[in-house]
Amino acid sequence: MRPQITLITVGVDDLDRSLRFYRDGLGLKSDGIVGTEFEYGAVAFFDLQAGLKLALWPRKSIAHDSGLPPGNPSPTEFVIGHNVSSKADVDTVMDQARMAGARIVKPAHDTFWGGYAGYFQDPDQHVWEIAWNPQWVVPE
Repeated sequence: MRPQITLITVGVDDLDRSLRFYRDGLGLKSDGIVGTEFEYGAVAFFDLQAGLKLALWPRKSIAHDSGLPPGNPSPTEFVIGHNVSSKADVDTVMDQARMAGARIVKPAHDTFWGGYAGYFQDPDQHVWEIAWNPQWVVPE
């Protein structure tokens, strides 16, 4: 397997609500919901960076497609990390997420590893870490 990820798909309970959060609240670019002509096909895609997309797909559709029974979501199963170029950028993104309806689970703070980070949950309880790491250069 090549170490290359091109799509991150997260399960959601309400596709319209999640689209509004990511597109209208966080400002991620999307053409909206596509695939509605298929019973389990409605999905929203967002461009993240070159070669990487985020997909929002209803949990019931993921269960149907994978053959796995739907389970209870656990917000601590994975974290999506968004690294930024400064402490001020962390605060800006955290404020934007809060205004979009995110639940701030840990406000931005100085970290034990020398950076600055905060955590929020989207409307479906997915956890995002917004971080500035002084050891990493983030391309603009």
